[in-house]
Amino acid sequence: MTAAPTLILAISALTIVAAPLAWGMAGAMSARRAHGDHAVTAGSWRLTAASTLLYVLAFNLTFFIQELFLVLPKALTPGLRPTLYHNNHGWEGTNPLAGLFQGTGALATLAVGLSCLWLLGRPRERSDGTRLFLCWMAYCGCFMALPQVVIGSLSPGSDVGMAMSYLHFGETARIGAGLLALGLMPVIALQLRRPALELAHVREHVESPGARARFVFRAITLPALLATALVIPFRVPRELLEVLVVPLLVLLCGVPWIQAGAWRVREARADGTSSVPSLAYLFAAALGLLLFFQLVLRPGIRFY
Repeated sequence: MTAAPTLILAISALTIVAAPLAWGMAGAMSARRAHGDHAVTAGSWRLTAASTLLYVLAFNLTFFIQELFLVLPKALTPGLRPTLYHNNHGWEGTNPLAGLFQGTGALATLAVGLSCLWLLGRPRERSDGTRLFLCWMAYCGCFMALPQVVIGSLSPGSDVGMAMSYLHFGETARIGAGLLALGLMPVIALQLRRPALELAHVREHVESPGARARFVFRAITLPALLATALVIPFRVPRELLEVLVVPLLVLLCGVPWIQAGAWRVREARADGTSSVPSLAYLFAAALGLLLFFQLVLRPGIRFY
C-alpha cells in the first residue's frame, strides 16, 4: 500500500472513530463536573419512535434519489439502457460517459442534503415532525454522498472512483477530494446538533451538558441505531455485505459526531412541542415505501 491510501485510511480512522470518541469523553467529564446536572427524562419515547421511522423514510428516499440520478443521465445517453432496482441499478451497452454518470447519484444526494440543511437554518415556523424529517434528510443526503468520495479516492472501481477516472483525476486530486470529504463530515454533523436540540419542549432537557447529551441520544443516536436495522428489509435480497455496508457507513460517519458534540452547544433553546407526528401515519408511510421497493423496484424499472 502506497503512502497516499495509508494517509486517507489513517485520517478516516481519526475522523470517524478517535476524534468523536475523545470529544464525547470530554463531554462526559464536563457533565460530571457540572453542578446540578441531574438526570432528567430526555424526551418521550414517542419522539424516539417517530425519529426512528423518519430516519427509515429519509434513508430510503435518499437512496432512491441516488439510484434515480444514476439512471436518468444514462437513460438520456445514446448506447446505454439502464434499469433501476430497489438496491442498485444496472445498464446495458457502452458509452464513455457512463463512467462520469457514476458520480451523479452522490452529487444528487449531496445537493438534497445541503438544501435540507439550509432549510433547517431558515427562521420559519415548522412542526416538530417537519423539522425532524428535514434533519434526517440533510443527514442522509450528506452522509450517503461524502463517504463515497472517500471510497472513490481509494478505489477507481467504485461509483465516484469511476467518475474521478473519467475526469482524469490524478493521485493528488483523488487524495485531495477524499481529505475534503473527510473534513466536511464533522462540520456538517455538528451543524445538526442545534436543530436536534431545539426539538426539546422543556428547558431542563437542554440546560446542561449532560442533559443535552441525553436528549440527543434519545432523539438522534438511538433512533439511528434502530433504524439502521429496519433499513435492511428494503435492501434484500442482495449479498450481505452490500446490504449492510451502506447503512452502517451512513450511521458511523456522522451520528457519533452529533452525539459527541451535543454537550458543547451553548444557549440551546427548547423550541419543540410535546406533540410528535402520528406514529400510525409514519409506520404506514414506511410500510408503503417498503412495498414500493419490494414490489415495484425489486423486479426492475427499465428506462429505455
